[in-house]
Amino acid sequence: MPVTTAARWRAAVEGGDVDAAVACLSPDIVLRSPLTEQFRLEGPDQLRDFLAAAFSAVQDIHFHTETGQGDTYALVYRARVGSQPFEEAQLLRLDDKARISEITLFGRPMPALTALMMTLGPELARRQGRRGLAALMRATTAPVHAMVTFGDRRVVPLTRPGPRPT
Repeated sequence: MPVTTAARWRAAVEGGDVDAAVACLSPDIVLRSPLTEQFRLEGPDQLRDFLAAAFSAVQDIHFHTETGQGDTYALVYRARVGSQPFEEAQLLRLDDKARISEITLFGRPMPALTALMMTLGPELARRQGRRGLAALMRATTAPVHAMVTFGDRRVVPLTRPGPRPT
């Protein structure tokens, strides 16, 4: 990624600066969710709302890895969603003017993804003036988050090789 695009994108994301992030985007930008194939954003206007909601849901973003060449790059950061540690990889593709034309997101661990789903989805719905949908999304994602978090803390450790945790 041209250094200026990478530096501007990283600074915007780490600083939670929606306007600076949108300035890095192509008019034909497409964002693919890490959570579902049912969620895809197109165009800077849709990305603006998403980025504003994401920057309020994901805190303490610090990029630690950048790699790529030509028009394809990957950036990776650590952050947190609520109390959950979170790590995200962003696969970025550039247009012929070195603007970001495609973002595909990958995140881990699962409890952070479900915490993000429980926070980000309702926030996007609220920003669209759809309070009923926001409440429905929160109600349907909260049990998933609770199950994933319980499994991650109590069940998954039992599968580790070696002595059993107490």
